[in-house]
Amino acid sequence: MSDNQTGLAPNAANNNRRFSKKIKMQVSTTDKLISVAIYIVFSLFAFICVYPFYSIIINTISANDLSAKGEIVFLPKGIHFQNYIDVFKIPGLWNAFVISLGRTVIGTLLTVGASAFLGFMFAQEDMWGKKFWYRFTIITMFFNAGIIPWYLTMRSLHLTNNFLAYILPSIVAPFFIILVKTFVESTPKELQQAASIDGAGTFTIFYKVILPISKPILATVAIFSAVNQWNSFQDTLLLVTDSKLYSLQFILYNYINQASSLSTMVNLQNAGSTAIASLSTKQTTTSIRMTVTIIVVAPILLVYPIFQRFFVKGIIIGAVKG
Repeated sequence: MSDNQTGLAPNAANNNRRFSKKIKMQVSTTDKLISVAIYIVFSLFAFICVYPFYSIIINTISANDLSAKGEIVFLPKGIHFQNYIDVFKIPGLWNAFVISLGRTVIGTLLTVGASAFLGFMFAQEDMWGKKFWYRFTIITMFFNAGIIPWYLTMRSLHLTNNFLAYILPSIVAPFFIILVKTFVESTPKELQQAASIDGAGTFTIFYKVILPISKPILATVAIFSAVNQWNSFQDTLLLVTDSKLYSLQFILYNYINQASSLSTMVNLQNAGSTAIASLSTKQTTTSIRMTVTIIVVAPILLVYPIFQRFFVKGIIIGAVKG
């Protein structure tokens, strides 16, 4: 019996190899062509998405005279980094960066905290007036008074030329509350029941039971909120006239419209401190616009890698139930 058994093992291995070869050979030419076509289509789609950002980057580090003529297409020419040094000489840029960073950090933390707690409370069966308060919150997603009533309300609350105008209106976000509520409802209720039996109150259950297991959905809310805060400029346009409260996106909006005068100003500053700049580093409307765009967009791109591992999981779990 031992000889037979030792003889069967190599035979079984050989059969498995032959079977795997047969499976590989079963892929038809049509299937291969379809796979190749799919790879080509998605590669083209990825190129279309990535190329605009790549084009802006290579134009910011290329010779400014060539960039202004549109001669920089795929590869940089006359590489230099003077554009980034010169752009930071523009008045108000650092202050706008601080404002945008402050509203993004503070606004995101408050939005995530409010969404987490309200989503948790709306998932509790014994919450007083649960249906009323939940519907009262969600209805704001579908009905909006418009910009003029919103502006009048903000002015009556003394939120014009006020940093709090960036923070307070975004704390309660119905969409984020729905995501968190759905996530909490998908967690085992036995966790909350066990903590309640041990004498834990509502806040203790929320802080020690729900928050630790809600990292995926909270990371999803955080990245959505951070992007919204960083990219927002309409509230600055409508509510703020004090230049000390301008956000970076609003500065970008102004700089794009005033790129010609800004390039002249920077060139005059450079001429006053050093010799006249060469054509390759002399600022142009194109160089100002593209460099400021990179400075504004780059910081928020750093947020995605940090939360990426939570993002997909949070979206899937938070959207399973209606």
